Amino acid sequence: MDNELKQLDQQLNNIVNKFKEELSGIRTNRPSTKMVEDIKVNYFEQWMTVKQLCSLSVIPPREIILNVWDKSAVSAVAKAIEGVHLGLSISVDGNLVRINLPPLSEERRKELIKTVKAMGEKEKINIRLTRDEVNKKVKSSPDEDLKRFLQKKIQESVDKTNKNIDDLLQGKVREIEN
Repeated sequence: MDNELKQLDQQLNNIVNKFKEELSGIRTNRPSTKMVEDIKVNYFEQWMTVKQLCSLSVIPPREIILNVWDKSAVSAVAKAIEGVHLGLSISVDGNLVRINLPPLSEERRKELIKTVKAMGEKEKINIRLTRDEVNKKVKSSPDEDLKRFLQKKIQESVDKTNKNIDDLLQGKVREIEN
């Protein structure tokens, strides 16, 4: 049964890490290379990500610079980023693709906050489903004391993970609002 607790902790950590990764791709007023690094680019009939074709950097307050390694890929990278419709203004300067993030409107901020909260709720549902799976395994135990102890430990892990999700969510909401 101790194995189930370790497995649960690993699954819950994976959920939190996945959520962190998803949140990093959501736009805030601060630019992040995570917004564009995984965009797929059709480069000589092969699909590659932006981060495979160029180096990415941020120039505060609202600019992302992509230094494309191959001059022939510059237009493909720019076209792919424009095709994602993130509301970014793009300019090409030699091997550089400059991405300017316009300030977020109040309406767009509210949309982003709503999206982020929906993502958080989805992860909480995943946490509950994971908890329920482990609880089913624990209920098969004949020892009542062990069962109660394990269910308590499971719930403690779930509560801790839900708090982590809430903290990440609140941090992202603050970033979007500022």
